[in-house]
Amino acid sequence: MTPGSQAFMARAIEMAIDNVRTGSGGPFGALVVKDGAVMASGVNLVTSSNDPTAHAEIVAIRAACRALGSFQLTGCDIYATCEPCPMCLGAIYWARPARVFYAATRADAADAGFDDSLIYEELTASLTARRIPMLPLLRGEAQRIFDAWRSRIDRRPY
Repeated sequence: MTPGSQAFMARAIEMAIDNVRTGSGGPFGALVVKDGAVMASGVNLVTSSNDPTAHAEIVAIRAACRALGSFQLTGCDIYATCEPCPMCLGAIYWARPARVFYAATRADAADAGFDDSLIYEELTASLTARRIPMLPLLRGEAQRIFDAWRSRIDRRPY
């Protein structure tokens, strides 16, 4: 932990509480911190923005990437008021921060009505066993997309 870790988490918690009080969204907050400075913050805006991806971590990651001019959060720490859900966890791995600090657990979230267990189960289910049908279509034609990507000499891997 860094010297300011508890203060950053306390700030994220206060942001989440304020978000609940104002009715702007769910009870979640997140900060992205680099070298002891807050690069960006986010609160859950799912209901106020009608965007199911507007979780606090996603909002903060997007803002931090804009602020840093990068699609990766190298050297950054994320402070999340709750253990990240599967979507946020995926975004975190794509963003590649140094560390993630979280306060509440996913069991705590489930007790408050935010249960992601179905999604965790679906991730390990075969495509044919998922509740939302996943149906392959035009795979051969889609290979042209990857061919086009591989042929670009100026592509920027991520």
